[in-house]
Amino acid sequence: MMGEMTVETGIDTSNSAWRQRGEPDPVDIHVGGRIRMRRILLGKSQETVAAQVGVSFQQLQKYESGANRVSASRLFDVAHILSAPVSFFFDDMPPELAGPADLASARDKPSANLAMTDRVTLDLIRDFHRIPTAQQRRCILDLVRAIAEGNPPT
Repeated sequence: MMGEMTVETGIDTSNSAWRQRGEPDPVDIHVGGRIRMRRILLGKSQETVAAQVGVSFQQLQKYESGANRVSASRLFDVAHILSAPVSFFFDDMPPELAGPADLASARDKPSANLAMTDRVTLDLIRDFHRIPTAQQRRCILDLVRAIAEGNPPT
């Protein structure tokens, strides 16, 4: 039986098709991506987080890619180490992966911003929050907006 492919994401939403191909579960990929995003936002290396969790950095890489599933107890530990609620790792779940109860609310939300998976974006956010004053942050924001609009300040 062929799986159902969503037009928006190209993600196969049937449970059996990706398993038969030996591919990671799309939910595991999402959770792993959220672990990676949070780790980068905190400025922590894979080696540091892996040591705190009690796994090798290669194992953490596999969690972050979705190649290996994170157990509930391990996810609880990761959430504690990354100072995030467990629910954070399921936030912004694509609608085709969400449960039936989540589908209605997912229609009302804008789609997840793919830029949040980009390393440069995550580094920019982390460093932006390290700027000491609100006035300096406002100046940086104005500069970025001006450049994005094609009108760099003079």
